[in-house]
Amino acid sequence: MRPTALITGAGSGIGRATALALAAKDWRLALLGRREDALRETAEASGLTQDDLLILPTDVGDEMAVEAAFDVVGGYFGRLDLLFNNAGGAAAPLPIDDLPVAQWNHVVSVNLTGAFLCARAAFRLMKAQDPRGGRIINNGSISAHTPRPNSAPYTATKHAITGLTKSLSLDGRAFNIACGQIDIGNAATNLTARMSAGAPQANGSVLVEPVMDVRHVAEAVVYMASLPLDANVQTLTVMATNMPFVGRG
Repeated sequence: MRPTALITGAGSGIGRATALALAAKDWRLALLGRREDALRETAEASGLTQDDLLILPTDVGDEMAVEAAFDVVGGYFGRLDLLFNNAGGAAAPLPIDDLPVAQWNHVVSVNLTGAFLCARAAFRLMKAQDPRGGRIINNGSISAHTPRPNSAPYTATKHAITGLTKSLSLDGRAFNIACGQIDIGNAATNLTARMSAGAPQANGSVLVEPVMDVRHVAEAVVYMASLPLDANVQTLTVMATNMPFVGRG
């Protein structure tokens, strides 16, 4: 049976690139994101037929919407082999004393609560299906280790993703559910386009930072997903070679 993957934030950037890479490896896909038009563009680019594809406009921070989406996936495909918890966002780069609570709450809702809700729903499917088990890959960030200036909401949630990944990895053992994390630095997407004008550094300077092709991230996720369930990449970092991370600050 062909494996099935559910990708959040599948309408653009890393999510879209990963969807296309998995489709090329003969995976069936469930595409989640807030914008149906963007999901349809990903679906069309994948080349998959309707039998092998689901488009599910979903706000991952909405508990009922997530539960409904996973119910559809289980009913349509019969199983779920991979969840790529990719959806994420950031607040405006403001000093913390100027940051509205609403922006903090939005980032936490998408980056952390959304990942939790999707992982919880995936666990339920993966524990019940036959054969039992599956894999969850969480999109962390280099910010899970080292922050950028004025990035408290994003950095805090990405540190929390590392804790969530470790907890899921431990709690999944009894059910043949593997969980790992990919930490990404400067993949060329719409979110990193602003770096062409320079990014603030820890010493107060602004530098134009190198970026890498997003397909390298997608290929790394495909590698992690391709392993048998008795092997797991617990943490993988893929980054633009010359970006200021090692020695940042």
